[in-house]
Amino acid sequence: MSVGRAVVRLRAVVGLALAQLRRSPGRTVLTVLAVTLAVLSVTVLASLGVGVVEKGEQGLDNADRDIWISRSPVDPAASGTENPIVGAHGVAADLTARDDISSASPIAMYDVYVGSSPSDLERRPAVGVPETHDRFDFQAGHGFDLTEGAATSPPPDDPQRRELVLDPQVADELGVGVGDTVYIGTSRQTATANEFTVIGISDYYSQYMGSPTLTVPLGDLQAVAGTSGTDRATFVTADVADDADHDAVAADIGEQYPEYDVRTSDSQVQSMLGERTAVLASGATLVGLAVLGGIVLTANLFALVAHQQRAELAALRAVGLSRGLLAGTIGTQGLVIGLLGGVLAVAATPLAVLGLNRFSASVFGFERLLRTPPEIYAGGFALALVAGTIVAIVAGWRAGRYARIDHLEA
Repeated sequence: MSVGRAVVRLRAVVGLALAQLRRSPGRTVLTVLAVTLAVLSVTVLASLGVGVVEKGEQGLDNADRDIWISRSPVDPAASGTENPIVGAHGVAADLTARDDISSASPIAMYDVYVGSSPSDLERRPAVGVPETHDRFDFQAGHGFDLTEGAATSPPPDDPQRRELVLDPQVADELGVGVGDTVYIGTSRQTATANEFTVIGISDYYSQYMGSPTLTVPLGDLQAVAGTSGTDRATFVTADVADDADHDAVAADIGEQYPEYDVRTSDSQVQSMLGERTAVLASGATLVGLAVLGGIVLTANLFALVAHQQRAELAALRAVGLSRGLLAGTIGTQGLVIGLLGGVLAVAATPLAVLGLNRFSASVFGFERLLRTPPEIYAGGFALALVAGTIVAIVAGWRAGRYARIDHLEA
């Protein structure tokens, strides 16, 4: 076939396809919207899958600590979240004394009762840290600073600072703000004796705990929980000196403390994700189902479009057009519809993700749970354009096979 004849056939196919689209504007608009919804479901579900997988890694990256020391729970009866490391401040002091460690500090997690009055308390997770940092992004107020030796000195028996940072949702529910007093305790009875002042409003830890979370000075939280004597913590974290190798330091600490699990930040991410296979499976499943569902929806859509045009295709077959030209006509329609639907879906994805992220933050406490890297947009658009065109060509080829004169008589 000469180039000239190929160009003529191509122009004929494009002309027929556009004529068919213009002939039924209502059907064309509905088809474009259907492709848009199919692609949007792919981009949104894939964004959720990517976000689920990345969330744990981001949390540890934001913590900005090089070494994580933990231990399998040894006291399931401990109040609130299990804190299996005993003598945590002593461990932090020993680590800080090393030449290859610049600083170390414990982190504790408990469930506490909190309320604006002793008679109105609700259960919330609380994180105990020696100090806050600049990543807290306070909506109001400020955080608390590390007092000299706080990270390595044994905790006091009674709360000393009596201040905390509240999640904005908790602050709204309690009707309190910066400067107001709240009561906290690991039981309703102990909460009445522990008055704390709200010094800041931030949701920093809420997005990692999965629910609105309090941030309390570590020693005060241990005193409230009654674990100052045993000095319990969930983690002991450390920063490695600038000239030291992280893996080598972690291995050496592991030999020094064989009863603990010592990991670098990257290894801790892998461990946390490995323990959460359901989360990983959910993320991967969401991405897989999104792509598969989008292809199935697109295939069904263009099969329906070809079926609805069987009378027109039969007429074209009757005047001598080949099945290849009919398939090309439907394929061109798929290309145009996929292009329009893909553009609309890509444009609508940021708005959908923004709305769902706001819902997730307000209901579940997760900030930016849905993530949209460039690959999400590229994949969604490619699905609309490439898969749509290929599926439409196949649908057109099959429709051309069954396009017969009797369809004209009907």
